[in-house]
Parts: sequence; structure tokens; C-alpha cells
Amino acid sequence: MKVRIINKSRNPLPSYQTRASAGMDLRAQLDEPVRLQPLERAVVGTGLYMELPEGYEAQIRPRSGLAAKQGITVLNSPGTIDADYRGEIGVILANVSNEAVTIQHGDRIAQMVISQHEQAEWIEVENLSETDRGRGGFGSTGVK
Repeated sequence: MKVRIINKSRNPLPSYQTRASAGMDLRAQLDEPVRLQPLERAVVGTGLYMELPEGYEAQIRPRSGLAAKQGITVLNSPGTIDADYRGEIGVILANVSNEAVTIQHGDRIAQMVISQHEQAEWIEVENLSETDRGRGGFGSTGVK
């Protein structure tokens, strides 16, 4: 799949790190470092603008290493970039650790997964089909 992209950052384009990777790392485009105090959040720009084909979205997700090692995660995860959005890709980072963390220009701050999707057409009905699970919600399928 080919995606049109404008790179106004001083970073390389996102790329897959391995042959089987689903996500591409996004890097911070910063003029000066951003220091996130515990429980603080900030929108960090990437300097990237793209044009996805209709029927596709880009999902912005946390990087597991950054989350595990430094407590930095992505809020509203996964964030969705719709095919008709043309603004800069920004990442909402949050520090859920007990220590301040500094984000530098070029740091890998999130990953982006491009996925195909469909739009639903609602059909209003009076009843839904029966299933074994029925109305069982959170935790209703047991623990094994």
C-alpha cells in the first residue's frame, strides 16, 4: 500500500523495524525538550502529515519499551487518525511513573499501525439473536 506523506520534521520517515512488524515508530519533532512530570501529559508533534486512502485509519499506540521502562504511555490509546485528516500527526503522551521524564527531539515516542476498516450501517430491530454468553459482561467468561 502506498501512502502520501509530507515530512516537515528533521527525522527520518517512520519505518518498520522488522519484516513482520505491524507498527512503525513515530519520533518527536521538538525545538526544545519536553519534561513530563508525574501524571502530566502533553501533545508532542511529529512533523508528519499524511493522506490515507478511504477505508483506512492510522492507530497511534504506546511503545511497549517506553511504557515498561519509563512509564510513558499514549492517552486515548489507540488514537485514531482518519483518512480525511490532513493536519500534523500529534501524540498525546502521559507520564504515569513517579519520576519526571524528558522527551528529546528524535525520541521514538509511539507506534503507528495502519488498518483497514468499514463503516457500519445500523439496522434497528426489536430483538437480538441468542448466544451462550448472552448478557455476560466483564469477567463473565471465567478465569482459566
